[in-house]
Formats: sequence, structure tokens, C-alpha cells
Amino acid sequence: MVYNQVEVAKMQFQCSSKLRTIMLTQVILYNQLKEKVDFFVKKLSFNKLVNKIGRKLALSLTNILSLSLFKHLGQITTKKKLWEIMNPRCSYKTLVVNINRFYTLGLLILSLILKSNCKNSHLVKHIDSTDIPVSCNRKAKYHQVMKQLATWGKTGKGWFYGLKLHLISDLKGKLLSLKFTSGNVDDRTVVINLSKNLEGIFLADAGYVSEKLAQAFYQENKRILIAKPKANMKKLATMAEIYLHRTRMRIEINFRNLKYFWGLITSLPRSVAGYLANYTYSLLAYCLR
Repeated sequence: MVYNQVEVAKMQFQCSSKLRTIMLTQVILYNQLKEKVDFFVKKLSFNKLVNKIGRKLALSLTNILSLSLFKHLGQITTKKKLWEIMNPRCSYKTLVVNINRFYTLGLLILSLILKSNCKNSHLVKHIDSTDIPVSCNRKAKYHQVMKQLATWGKTGKGWFYGLKLHLISDLKGKLLSLKFTSGNVDDRTVVINLSKNLEGIFLADAGYVSEKLAQAFYQENKRILIAKPKANMKKLATMAEIYLHRTRMRIEINFRNLKYFWGLITSLPRSVAGYLANYTYSLLAYCLR
């Protein structure tokens, strides 16, 4: 197909208009995110944690945390791509070092948001876990970075090599409590610690069936754990329980969004801090969305 000069000029203008719209949207998202981050940085006095002696940071803490979160908010796949798009006033190496260095500050902000969510949570809550592979199964034998934390685990989808994310969220989809463990940890062993200071009706799948756990978890007029009966069990669920269990898709939506849209799963970091920073910023960006 042959285009004349006028048609080519129109196509170029349309493409450039779309590109400008995308760039403008990114700028707006970044500025909104930066305002939220700056609020926490000032409220928690993070700047006091920076060494006053020696070379100053190439980027402020607000910019470092904002760029780290924007990578996940903007669905940017790599730090290299982030550096090219945002063009910060530092080298690529400096950006990566600072992102991994200050993820603990992001972790502190995340813990405060989770505590705030717990105070205003819905009565109905969901508890579940999901696999967090650190590499594909084919390369797991040669994986060295997370070998001290990652293990082989099995879910309904099959075997994986990595960690597990244990999560509690409410009916509104807000994250309330979370914990990372090795891939071979039994989901039932973390329930009591994960749900500390939480009350309400907790719904779980068949993997949490345990009479001992249900008794230890139960607190009169405060909380109860309702695990979905297994297919081979003689126990029958009531109509109310069946209706409540149908709402468990809410927590699965959280897992899906975190994995596929917020960059929770990665195999690119070359240090343990890099992996932990990725998990922290992904969860924090999801809570600040």
C-alpha cells in the first residue's frame, strides 16, 4: 500500500499526539504519587535518617521512593527502562543502589498503611497464600541469589521454586496483613500470627481445614475461621457459608493484580535486597493506587 505525503504527515501527527498524551498521563501520575510520598517522608521525618556527613544523595528520599513506586505504578518492566524514561539526575547505577538501599523506608510506610486499613476494615475477611517464584523451574537448580530464603513448594498449579505470600484482605479488597515465607511452609502455621489483633469472619479455602487451628483461632464474639470443606469430607456447608465463600474471589483479584499488573514477581534482581525491594515497592504502590 502506498501513502502520499499528506497521509504520512497525518499518521505522524496522530502518533505524536498519542505519545504526548501518554507522556502527559505519566507526568500526572508521577506528580500525584510524589505528593503522597512527600507527605509520608515529612510526617515520619525520614530526612533525619540521612547521614549529614559525607557525600550528599544524588536524589532526595522523596524522589528515590517516588521513582521506585512509579516503576510499578507505570508498569515499567526494568530499572533500566525507568532510568531512560524518567531521566533522573544521577547515573543508572546510583539509581539502582538507592532503590535497593532505602526499601526499608517503603516497608515502614507499608506497615503504617496496613495498620490504618485494619482500623477501618470490613467484618468479612479473606485469608490465602500464593506462590512467588524467584526463577523458572528449569533454572532453579542454578539459582544462587535467593538460595538461602527460597525453597521448593507446591500449589494447585504445580511445583515452584521461591517464596510464599500469605495475605489477609477484607471484602472491600483492602490489604490488612501479609507475610513472606519459604515456599514449603504450611499455610496453616502462619494463620495465628498473621491475624494478630484482627477480628471478624475469616474465610479460607480447603488448605486451611484443621479442627485444631479452628479452635485456637476462635475467640467468642470476636472472630471465627471458616474453611471451605474438602470434596471428600462428610461435613456440609450451610447456605450462609456457601454465600460467604463465593466472595473469596476478592483476594484472588488482589493476587492477580499484584502479579500481572504491579510487578510483584520478578527474576531480574541480582541481590537479596533487590528482590525484597521489588516486593516492598510493588505492595506499597498497590496500596497507594
